[in-house]
Amino acid sequence: MTPAAYAVINLDAVQHNLNKVREIAPNAKVMAVIKANGYGHGLLRIAEALQTVDAFAVARVDEGIRLRKAGFQHRIAVLEGFTCSEELDDFLLYRLDATVHCDLQLELLAKRTEQDQLSVWLKLDSGMNRLGFKKNDFAAAYQRLSQCPIVKNPIKLITHFANADDKNDPKTLQQIDCFNALVADYPGERSMANSAGILGWPTSITDWIRPGVILYGISPFADITGEELGLMPVMELHSRLIAVKHLDKGDSVGYSGSWTCEQPTTLGVVAIGYGDGYPRYAKIGTPVLVNGQRVPLIGRVSMDMLTVDLASQPDAKPGDPVTLWGQGLAIEEIARCTDTIPYTLVCGITPRVQIIED
Repeated sequence: MTPAAYAVINLDAVQHNLNKVREIAPNAKVMAVIKANGYGHGLLRIAEALQTVDAFAVARVDEGIRLRKAGFQHRIAVLEGFTCSEELDDFLLYRLDATVHCDLQLELLAKRTEQDQLSVWLKLDSGMNRLGFKKNDFAAAYQRLSQCPIVKNPIKLITHFANADDKNDPKTLQQIDCFNALVADYPGERSMANSAGILGWPTSITDWIRPGVILYGISPFADITGEELGLMPVMELHSRLIAVKHLDKGDSVGYSGSWTCEQPTTLGVVAIGYGDGYPRYAKIGTPVLVNGQRVPLIGRVSMDMLTVDLASQPDAKPGDPVTLWGQGLAIEEIARCTDTIPYTLVCGITPRVQIIED
């Protein structure tokens, strides 16, 4: 029986997207970003589909441990690093690369006496103003880190872009220039380019690239879809009609009666809602596919259901297939209709949505 709400994960699309990345940056090593449960697609599932990459990147140590326990032997970089000695023990036990971005980490490392045990990415804050050492503190941080016996040399160097998704914003070039100037005299491999950097800022491509959202077939740019960039969407979200009702002019629909029929209306009820991860704040008129044809969302999205106007689908009936995003309905379009970004949509899929591998 087809579940009420389900996501289809196309693992061939993952490989297609990785190949696209390699075409763009053939000489760079690929660190695939699979944090946040593989951007909602499944951490281990996506790691398995990306076996040929040079490394994985995750956000937190528990994600790296999960990969190791599952048997993955790749280099694994933890982008948030560690915050206590117990976490540092885990980095050593599970052979994880640490991102070092603050004085506390330097202090913890300085106390350790192990020799050449930890691979480190020293992070420069080149303008993101989140994690990393500011340019005036970077040289001192590098010096302190290089004196820690536990740290393997050469130290690797990394930064992260703030505005790379806007190809008209000069800040990315400023960050590239800042990073290149600061690390010019240091040994060690470099990494700057995230998904937007790979596609939009070729001078950010160095020894290592860190593709994230583009591996899942999603564009990092607001004005273009992943498919228009030659990517293949990895996730499709589906459900089905569970009721068809005929309403009179003046009838209101859903909680708070936020939509009122201006004429007699055939309404379809779809078995999906914010309890499944579909955005509650989807605007009236957000497109939904019923039997492969577009119909508009009406009324407010509730926990388990949403409602659509079936005027263009007069023969629709309970059980008919519904697509919330996927073939014929780009996730980037749904993100625009909900005042969010595609990242939040795929990461927001909840456990009650059944995952089907294609």
